[in-house]
Amino acid sequence: MHPSRNVLGLPLAPCSLEPRTGWFRDGCCNTDANDRGSHTVCARVTTEFLAYLKENGNDLMTPAPAHGFRGLKAGDQWCVCAASWRQAHRAGRGCPVVLQSTHEAALKIVPLEELMQHALADEV
Repeated sequence: MHPSRNVLGLPLAPCSLEPRTGWFRDGCCNTDANDRGSHTVCARVTTEFLAYLKENGNDLMTPAPAHGFRGLKAGDQWCVCAASWRQAHRAGRGCPVVLQSTHEAALKIVPLEELMQHALADEV
């Protein structure tokens, strides 16, 4: 596993334990070399963001009980793929980001300035 540091250079804070998120399902946006999708952006999802992802082939709204996934709804926090988040941002459908819980590896794909544009108010 890569070091657990966030985009601010501090220890990575949990993103969500309910629903339990993360590449390792440890509640954090931790990552390693096997995480080809870079599930490193801690997003507080919106309906618009989820709809955009679904339109582009990444349905996070529909439950998948076989995988223990109840589906996401607006207000949930989830470690999303950095490239998917950036694509939504560029399409004007980005959602809020929890900087303290977004892994520094996301910066390989998304500039800090773009993440900060969507940072939750209490983080800037």
